[in-house]
This record gives sequence, structure tokens and C-alpha cells, in this order.
Amino acid sequence: MSMSKTKRLSTDAVLTALYLVLAMFVTIKTGNLRFSFASLPIVVCALLYGPADACIVAALGEFMNQMLGYGFTVTTPLWLVPPAIRGLIIGLTAAAALKKGTRLEKNPAKYYSICILAAIVTTLANTGVIWLDSIIMGYYTFAYVFGDFLVRLVTGIITAALVGIIAVPVSSALEKSGFGQAPAAQ
Repeated sequence: MSMSKTKRLSTDAVLTALYLVLAMFVTIKTGNLRFSFASLPIVVCALLYGPADACIVAALGEFMNQMLGYGFTVTTPLWLVPPAIRGLIIGLTAAAALKKGTRLEKNPAKYYSICILAAIVTTLANTGVIWLDSIIMGYYTFAYVFGDFLVRLVTGIITAALVGIIAVPVSSALEKSGFGQAPAAQ
């Protein structure tokens, strides 16, 4: 295995572990409402390595979070999808920017728009998973599934903006340290 692959795999592992720590210990939970910076490692990974790594970090981090928080259930795989969607959206956009010879975060308007779009889609996906989980596990009520949707949406957007602000210097520092992908030659 080459040194760059080893660095990439190690970075993915550290970001996955960071996701788990942020999701489990640096999160405020009340009902369906969650305020967390767990998406930070996903955004950093998406900026450094693109959609595949970001989806892997998101899915593995959330899988460990589910295992330690709830154990394995029939709906566990569903809960891996929303965080992976965030990594996919931001990662695809970051990869497209790299192909054009620049970094996504160098265009702040586009970067924050993508982070907020990813948060909105992630919130919609989480709502879908809450609905499916409640149907499958037998606890559905309209109020539980949809009652706090607007609050979760606003919280997700605010969190996305804050995470976006933090992710830029973190990914920049990692890139300067030899992690991440360099933009294509112009």
C-alpha cells in the first residue's frame, strides 16, 4: 500500500472515530431534535477526498453510533443513509470543483449553499427514516414523526452553516499537511 493510500485510509479512520465521538458525546438530543457537530468529519472528508470516502466515513460512523446507542435492529441500515447523503452531495460538488482546478470552499457562496442544501436533504431523509422506522417498529404518530420537522430543518440549516465555517480551516490545515487531493493543474 502506498503512503498516500495509507494516509487516506488513516484519515478516514480518524474522521470516522471523530464522527462517533461528536455524535455520542457532543450532541444535545430531545425527542427527534438533535443539535450536533457530527457532520463536521463528513464535510471535511468530502472536501479532502470526495464523495466515496465521505459516504464511507458517514456510514461507518453512524453504524457505530447506532450499535452503541441502540444495538442492531431491522431498521439500522436505514439510519446510515441520511449522513451518507450529506457526504455524497458535498463530496460530488467538491470533486466537480477539483476537476475544474479549484476547491469548493474557495467559492464561499457555492460552498455554503451546498452545505445548506445537503442539510435540507439530510433532514428530509432523516424524516423519511423516522417515518419508516416508526411504521416498521410500531410507534407511529403524526406528531412524533412530523411535529417538529420545521424546528429540525432550521436547526439543521444553522448547524450546517456553523459546521461549514469550522470545516474550511480544518480541511485547509489537513491539505497543507499533505492530506487530501490537490486541484488539477490548470
